[in-house]
Amino acid sequence: MSNTQGRPLAGKTIIDFSHRLPGPLAGKLLAGLGANVIKIEDAKFKDPFIYGLFAEMDNSFPKWYEELNACKTVRRFDFKSEEDIKEIQKLVFEADGIIMGIPGKIQDKLGISIKTIENTVKHSYGIVIPKASKEHMSHMHDLNALAMTGLLSLHLRNINSIEDVAPPFLPLAGINFGQKMAFDLLGAMFKAQETKDVQIIESYLYESTQEVFDAFWPKSIRETDHKFLHNGLYPCYNIYQTKDHEFVVMACVEEKFWQSFKEAFKFDSTDDERFETSGSIHKRLKDLFFSMTAQDVRNTLGDLDICINVIK
Repeated sequence: MSNTQGRPLAGKTIIDFSHRLPGPLAGKLLAGLGANVIKIEDAKFKDPFIYGLFAEMDNSFPKWYEELNACKTVRRFDFKSEEDIKEIQKLVFEADGIIMGIPGKIQDKLGISIKTIENTVKHSYGIVIPKASKEHMSHMHDLNALAMTGLLSLHLRNINSIEDVAPPFLPLAGINFGQKMAFDLLGAMFKAQETKDVQIIESYLYESTQEVFDAFWPKSIRETDHKFLHNGLYPCYNIYQTKDHEFVVMACVEEKFWQSFKEAFKFDSTDDERFETSGSIHKRLKDLFFSMTAQDVRNTLGDLDICINVIK
């Protein structure tokens, strides 16, 4: 565990009862601010990222678990053991805050319900409770939140064939939710310092998705013929495949970069055509890069700094 001396939350202890992505990410961020974060798991079921369906269907999840929780103390208890339950209660009641990511019936079983904490803890204490939504479905995944808020329409806006349709490459709503949860717990702990009691904030996946991402895809432009740089509309800001099935990332938005690209790759085009949307320039670029190997592209680029990269 890294040295936390001098960090804003040094000396604070946060109990993390969450699992999978958002809550553990919140705990990771708070640990980065110096908090002593203790992740408590059921010894039998652990975390779904390392046990059961999620771990079995995607081998990246166990690695995510390691990354999200490496900076914490992970403690596993028998949730049926009276002795272990007493130890859990001691940790919870003596902490400064909690990410309450377990259902009410398990809270009651462990003797750490919100009401019990309020009646037991006599010092400043913050609680964040992750939930799906205030008004919508009680259960949802990252993709549901993106779809229900209308934000996924931006990802799909310029899709022309079913082969192109895939979810975004990371669970953006879940990652954002984890950050919002960390902010909410910090807010609760800050308010608790003022009031000298327990402060509770409910944090929502759906509403946090709206709160952050609506600013970048506001409803006022969703139904218009709006041009958008970041979803592949323009040929100068796109991803192309090479002959040997690697990929070229092009981000030649500024005129000087487009001109340098044209000169290096002997590509005949006007400067304005980098924003052409009929598909003709996109097809020419697709054909150009597909006629080259990744090494051909690297050799052509040489030491030029023109916002083009080759990735695997």
